[in-house]
Amino acid sequence: MDLQSIVIAVIGLTLAGVIKGATGLGYTSCALPFLVIAMGLKPAMIVVLLPALATNIGVAVSAGHFEDSLRRFKVLYLGMVPGIAVGVNMLVWVPQAVAVKVLGCTIVAYVVLALSRPRMSLAPSLEAPLQLPTGFLNGLLTGLTGAQVMPLFPYVMSLNLDTDRTVQAINIAVLLSTLILAAGLATAGFMTSDLLVLSLIGVAPAMLGVAVGNSVRRHIPHERYKSYALATLLLMGAMMLAR
Repeated sequence: MDLQSIVIAVIGLTLAGVIKGATGLGYTSCALPFLVIAMGLKPAMIVVLLPALATNIGVAVSAGHFEDSLRRFKVLYLGMVPGIAVGVNMLVWVPQAVAVKVLGCTIVAYVVLALSRPRMSLAPSLEAPLQLPTGFLNGLLTGLTGAQVMPLFPYVMSLNLDTDRTVQAINIAVLLSTLILAAGLATAGFMTSDLLVLSLIGVAPAMLGVAVGNSVRRHIPHERYKSYALATLLLMGAMMLAR
């Protein structure tokens, strides 16, 4: 990696930590657009793993409601396991550029819909039945693209939980998917010792970013949280389309 690529990677790892701490959105999804520019998609998916794992654990501790969220959304979390397995296997034959742009389009479309219907909510009777398909599809897209936000984010946001519960529900899913994705990538033979060393080095800027983001989250009024999170998601989708 040249100096410019290193600078881009460090900025991405740190900024993703800030976003993770402030909104709970997937660290991997926030960092990948920067890392892909620096090194390409497949190496980036390895390098981001340890920073993502560290930041997810940090947010799990700071946001609270861990056991309640785990109990409430356990079916969704279980559904991610087979989805990620299928997605990682699809890495071999699905063109990455196509997969990433489809995901980017989906993210942008959701943000536009959410902004046009700010009070959009899910009927209580649909919360449980939609957990399994939401988890499976989210896992599929995670395994295929490394992004961990669709359709998890729209599902959780439609439940109108308070900020900390929203952050924790998303964070647990991202934490579990990071662990499963790491196992899947290792099994598929994508990991190398050099990339794992880079991943370990990336933990420091990531945790610095999360510390800043946690402080920011405590000062975000609940009524503004969704707008900030949607703006972040829109930026992520736009960056995917611009690759």
